Amino acid sequence: MRFALLGSGSEGNALVVQAGQTRVLLDCGFSLSETVARLERLDLQAEQLDGIVVTHEHGDHISGVARLARKFDLPVWLTHGTLRTQGQAFSGLSVTEISPHLQFAIGDVQVQPYPVPHDAAEPVQYVFSDGARRLGVLTDVGSTTPHIETTLSGCHALVLECNHDAAMLAEGDYPYSLKQRVGGRFGHLNNDDAAALLGRLDNSRLQHIVAAHLSRKNNAVELAVTALSGVLGCTPGEIAVASQEQGLDWCEIV
Repeated sequence: MRFALLGSGSEGNALVVQAGQTRVLLDCGFSLSETVARLERLDLQAEQLDGIVVTHEHGDHISGVARLARKFDLPVWLTHGTLRTQGQAFSGLSVTEISPHLQFAIGDVQVQPYPVPHDAAEPVQYVFSDGARRLGVLTDVGSTTPHIETTLSGCHALVLECNHDAAMLAEGDYPYSLKQRVGGRFGHLNNDDAAALLGRLDNSRLQHIVAAHLSRKNNAVELAVTALSGVLGCTPGEIAVASQEQGLDWCEIV
């Protein structure tokens, strides 16, 4: 089992996970040409994908989904609430509405959605598995819940939002309303809250930890990796960071 990120941040997000011969894309917030180019950096062709799962309807996660699915005849999985926001964008596509609580399978990939607090219609995040190993993904979440922590405990790899540094956000030039949204219960995790969440998980099987969805204006890589490494008791160099421009190359889960 392995995974990689095409890019992570407010300008576009996508992650690909592979188990056996199955390759699933999580979200797509890039243009068609940009998505194809970023897949090619990972030695993948869009035709090799087996489907797309969607977290929520914000443009940096969903803007490229329908175009990619239509161009390459890919099925899409998303919640009823997310689909309801899309009007005619997904008309004519192979779309499956999922429950935020029920696991489903795409080929060799087992997919477990779980609900999260975020300012969207029916947002979810996911844990992917090949039956033995688990990859947990948590971004676009303003606060944690006991269910989130139970779901992510025991994962072999984690992609975890470290969106902003609380002080940088407070002192920055965002309008007050945007600061309230980003830092609120339905916004995005800051470094300290992400680290606190990580510290409450069972990390005994953890092989990879990736800091994701970092804000360009309100965070710094050093702050994010220091927060996470401090909790895990590892060196900052052992924390991977998914960037907006380059994403993150393949990580193998053994």
